[in-house]
Amino acid sequence: MSADQMSVGEMLAATVPMARTLGLQFLETTADRAVVRLPDQPDFHNHVGGPHAGAMFTLAESASGAIVIAAFGDQLHRAVPLAVRAEIDYRKLAMGEITATATLGRPVAEVLAELDVGERPEFPVHIALRRADDAVTGEMSIVWTLRPHS
Repeated sequence: MSADQMSVGEMLAATVPMARTLGLQFLETTADRAVVRLPDQPDFHNHVGGPHAGAMFTLAESASGAIVIAAFGDQLHRAVPLAVRAEIDYRKLAMGEITATATLGRPVAEVLAELDVGERPEFPVHIALRRADDAVTGEMSIVWTLRPHS
């Protein structure tokens, strides 16, 4: 399968070592929403038997990367997406499999308009982390940029 034929999830799983290591499952990757699941794996548990905070951070960051590639992947010839900063809030005890749902915080057209005039746009991606019972166990916000090629 060529890179052009790969889904965003398949591409990320093939090129991002941490996504492969954690066995992340890319369930949905569109410019509007990305949904990624972290299976329950004892090798990545913390001291209380749930997924380690680092694994959940990686899950959320991977979901944000998936939506960024889905939304801006056609711009890679002129800019590289980079995470600028991230903040995560752990709200409830996470147990079992965890699903991250990412959404863009700004319209794609607005971000591209800034890129078109030579700016380095920044935009937030919001991620909710949920247990299988749909309880939100954490929330993350990552600010991304599209850095124009020199």
